[in-house]
Amino acid sequence: MIQWEDVPVYVHRLPVDFRKSINGLSVLVQESMGLDAFSPAVFVFGSRSRNKIKILYWDKTGFCLWYKRLEKDKFKWPRRGDAVLSLTHEQFDWLLRGLDIEKLQPHTEKYFFSAN
Repeated sequence: MIQWEDVPVYVHRLPVDFRKSINGLSVLVQESMGLDAFSPAVFVFGSRSRNKIKILYWDKTGFCLWYKRLEKDKFKWPRRGDAVLSLTHEQFDWLLRGLDIEKLQPHTEKYFFSAN
C-alpha cells in the first residue's frame, strides 16, 4: 500500500480518454508527461466531464490503479499552468475532497528565533 505523503504527486492537467487503463496511462506518464511510470510517485488523471479521477502508481511489484467517480459534483481541476503539475500533499488532499486548489492558499510558515 502506498503512503501518499511519502511520494511526489503529478497531475496530467488535460483530460484523458477514460477508456485507458494501466497500460495506456503508464504510456501517457512516460510519453506525454515525460516522467518515469516506475518511479515512486502518484500520477493523477481526470476525465473530460471532471466527475472521474484515476490515480496510477507503481508499488514495486506492479501497477495500481485507483478510480473515483463523483455522483453529482465535479472535481475542481486546475485550469492554468503546465500540462504536468506537481502538487503538494495538501493540494492533493484538497483535490480529492473537491476543493479548488488554485484558490486555496495555506498559511505562510513562520519561523521565529525568540519568543520576545
